[in-house]
Amino acid sequence: MSQTAIGLLIPFLGTALGAACVYLLKKDLSIGVQRALTGFASGVMVAASIWSLIVPAMDQCADMGRLAFLPAAMGFWIGVLFLLLLDHIIPHLHRNANQAEGPRSRLARTTMMVLAVTLHNIPEGMAVGVVYAGLRHQSSPITSGAAMALALGIAIQNFPEGAIISMPLHAEGKNKVSSFLLGVLSGAVEPVFGLVTVVAAGLIVPAMPYLLSFAAGAMMYVVVEELVPEMSAGKHSNIGVLFFSLGFTLMMALDVALG
Repeated sequence: MSQTAIGLLIPFLGTALGAACVYLLKKDLSIGVQRALTGFASGVMVAASIWSLIVPAMDQCADMGRLAFLPAAMGFWIGVLFLLLLDHIIPHLHRNANQAEGPRSRLARTTMMVLAVTLHNIPEGMAVGVVYAGLRHQSSPITSGAAMALALGIAIQNFPEGAIISMPLHAEGKNKVSSFLLGVLSGAVEPVFGLVTVVAAGLIVPAMPYLLSFAAGAMMYVVVEELVPEMSAGKHSNIGVLFFSLGFTLMMALDVALG
């Protein structure tokens, strides 16, 4: 199996392993644990956006001098607006929320919960895909270690996400098999969108800085719009902040140590 294929599948494996927690844990995750895991995922995504995506995007435009930030800024905003569009056209329900977002739909509550997680797995898949696409081009500053660091970082934060989707589904009445499969399904979009991004980047090599920052903008949208409010809601929001810092530090360390 090629290095790119392995890299695209590693984050998906993290989601699947997390979803398997439905077989190991008898009770749903407590609010405190959910906040901690959400904060951790947020920290990983923010660090990945900066160290693994935006910085390499600007490095690739170093010949533009003081305007090297421009492609990264443009790609970042396109990514934000893309997720904003998906947020408005796809019906979904965030965990612990009573009101669904997006257009009105008759979809089951559990289905909309899966769609909510699937939404923010899309930019994660694209992020891994564009980094591995960059690795295939000799002109790119991205190294195999940096690409693997991003794949591992996303996989680590996908583990709690898999548990956070499968456990509540089981608590709401789904059997363990269905809860596990839906949790896995929520992460299936990552290798799919990762592969699409690899192909697109291969066809349009000059677009690499835009694609890197696009993925960063999309992930930052997810963090600010969804994850940060969830981790800081109610009392003891410091738990989410501490685990955000832990996730950020871990992803930063992985990127520097392996890059």
